[in-house]
Amino acid sequence: MNLRTTVLLVIVLVIAALTALNFSILAAPTLISLGVTVVEAPLGLIMLALTVLLGVFFLAYVFSLQSSVLLETRRHTKELQAQRDLAERAEASRLTELRAFQEAEMQRIAARDLESRAAVLARLDQLQNDLQSKVEQSGNTLAAYIGEFEDRMERRGGMAGAALPEHASL
Repeated sequence: MNLRTTVLLVIVLVIAALTALNFSILAAPTLISLGVTVVEAPLGLIMLALTVLLGVFFLAYVFSLQSSVLLETRRHTKELQAQRDLAERAEASRLTELRAFQEAEMQRIAARDLESRAAVLARLDQLQNDLQSKVEQSGNTLAAYIGEFEDRMERRGGMAGAALPEHASL
């Protein structure tokens, strides 16, 4: 028990003990002024009844206050649960959006990678074709030079008896 309950219980026990020990004095009739008239009644029992009535009203007030606090707590708990559910749904929605965004980004990166790879392969093919055509051109030029050289050599061989000019160029 807490301190308040203990103090209230001690006060009620003291009142009950004093009432039991002094009941004959409390029940003795006496003249009581009600403001307009005077009546003969036991003042101690009237005061005791008023104290009991005050205690009953006090308990009723405490119970009504406790029930209103419980109802308010229950309402707050429901609101908090609703807010938690809303926050969880929002978080799940954000996670879903993040997952969708991440998948879209991964697809975009994969598409860009494929485009880059295709562009690099196309450029390599073009460079290979250019290199092959340059090699063919070099081969053709070399073949032409060799053919020209052979022609000159054949002409010189046919002109073996003729005098070579001094400044003959190859």
